Amino acid sequence: MRVAVVAMETSQYRDTVGRTRLERVATELAAAGHDVTVFCSQWWPGFDNQRERDGVTYRAVTVSPTVPSFCVRLPAMLARFRPDVVHVHPTPSSVALAAKTGATLSRAPLLTEWYGDEDVPESRRADLALRASDCLVTPSELVRTRVRERGATADQTTVLPQSIDMDLVRDADTDEEIDVVYAHKLDGSANVESLLLGLAELRQKGWSATIIGDGPEREYYEQEAADLRIDDRVTFAGACDIEERVSIYKGAHVFVQTAFRECFATDLLWAMACGCIGIVEYQAESSAHELIEQRDRAFRVTNPQEIADKIAESADFERRTVDESCAEFDHAQVRAEYEDLYESRIEETGLF
Repeated sequence: MRVAVVAMETSQYRDTVGRTRLERVATELAAAGHDVTVFCSQWWPGFDNQRERDGVTYRAVTVSPTVPSFCVRLPAMLARFRPDVVHVHPTPSSVALAAKTGATLSRAPLLTEWYGDEDVPESRRADLALRASDCLVTPSELVRTRVRERGATADQTTVLPQSIDMDLVRDADTDEEIDVVYAHKLDGSANVESLLLGLAELRQKGWSATIIGDGPEREYYEQEAADLRIDDRVTFAGACDIEERVSIYKGAHVFVQTAFRECFATDLLWAMACGCIGIVEYQAESSAHELIEQRDRAFRVTNPQEIADKIAESADFERRTVDESCAEFDHAQVRAEYEDLYESRIEETGLF
């Protein structure tokens, strides 16, 4: 298939999870043999109007993220590319509408990757862009519900999860054994307090915990651990790359998820793939509980006392370093779901 990805601002301009996800999908599709071009603002130096990276062609529509110029040039460039499908990031809405024009000229379906971390203000243009999409892809039912609340229909939306690298999980070294691990940027949504309060309830028991992540609230949480007199058993590991996190997860027994907001709880998924038991504190703005439904090695809780109870109960479960049931989330498996989605939408247009 010829796949056109449209993102005026790639992760080189704005490093968001949604943009990174869309670019990873492009890379996975290219690795599977598809012809993938990302139409974007130029992020590379020099005067070349395109750049190859990881099998994907990045084509400059403009030399900088200038919305009017980008919108004027994009439809014709898409038409010349003649894609089978157009896959767009939803911001800015004007660019999404321009992508729809290009898709129409190409007689190709338009899919919108709506991760949930985009800033899409309520406006007539945003409503038009949402309705113009043939399919809106979200990572969770939580985000799908939000999109439908903005006017999308059930048939217009679908859920495709974040993906992980199971080969990395299988091959990574196992770090030292610990009992509890947590991972999230230590910002206003981290809610590490729930975990620390739960651990404090187990003060009389022997345990160790590692908190992965950095951010503006780190000092506050370190002080809270000291105030609760558990700082000697809680390690603040700071920001770790994915290889480091996987090794830590493989050595851990329990992963505790407490963050207030998660479009998709990716670190929880990585940890469960590494054999961790998942303990999720329910939050109205988090989709984390969706990942543990129908899983035996997982618990849903609502407060720090229940966190403590389930950590203690988890001691009866065997330690694992790999959980093959998470292979359904492997990059290749999720890429295949995107391919099936593309084909079904193309077929609906009568062109496949």
